[in-house]
Amino acid sequence: MQAAETARSVNRPTADLTAHDLYLRAYAMLWSSARQMPEALRLTEQAIERDPRYGPALAWAAVCCQRLLVDDRSEDPVADRRKGVDFARRALEVAGDDPGILGNAALALAYFGEDIGATMALVDRALGLNPNYARGWYISGLLRLYAGQPDTAIEHVEASLRLSPRARVGSSLSVIGAADFLSRRFDQAVPKLLLAIQEDPSFPQPYRSLAASYAHMGQLDEAQDVVKRLRAITRIVIPDAGYLRNPEDRELFLSGLRLAAGETR
Repeated sequence: MQAAETARSVNRPTADLTAHDLYLRAYAMLWSSARQMPEALRLTEQAIERDPRYGPALAWAAVCCQRLLVDDRSEDPVADRRKGVDFARRALEVAGDDPGILGNAALALAYFGEDIGATMALVDRALGLNPNYARGWYISGLLRLYAGQPDTAIEHVEASLRLSPRARVGSSLSVIGAADFLSRRFDQAVPKLLLAIQEDPSFPQPYRSLAASYAHMGQLDEAQDVVKRLRAITRIVIPDAGYLRNPEDRELFLSGLRLAAGETR
């Protein structure tokens, strides 16, 4: 099903076969490891240079910029944020009724601080065009997490898993674990986040949610051990959590991380 979605997303795109090949190579990289993000962005930018109106590549470049910031792999976060917003807006200009372009552009714009209601509406439109779009349901779940709707986030990510149980469409277990965390179901969050880390040990987000979960459960030794593992893959333990629109969600997350890292305000 994921292969079918990939084929569908590139069906309307470009007459430049080299641009098409560059995009497909970048697309595959996103699912292998967070360490691949800089190279994936480089490939999508090459595709866009060859065809500046190549919608899927524009949307994927925006997602690559978003992931560089999420993964703490950006050498210039301000520039990558600016580029990501520009790529996403250019993608929407040529999106038409392509659910893949709409969904991926919405994800990037939501993370970069655009109005969360407007970006959720874009994903809703994508799912209206194709209710079987597995990645669309994943993105919808992630945006609901950002919006402070953790139970709806779980429902939508679980829908994506039912549609695509084998091929990855995103960091599903990380989102579900984070949603359980924000709902203060810390004991339910822990096993999902452990599995998310096993799925991609180079992706920092589940480490943070796991450390914060342990800290709020009073298991500070376990929390500190997770922080130690986190420091091995990123210099940033406590990130900017502005993507969480609910102030209470942000404080729960950041206070847990501060406890785990042994930091005070």
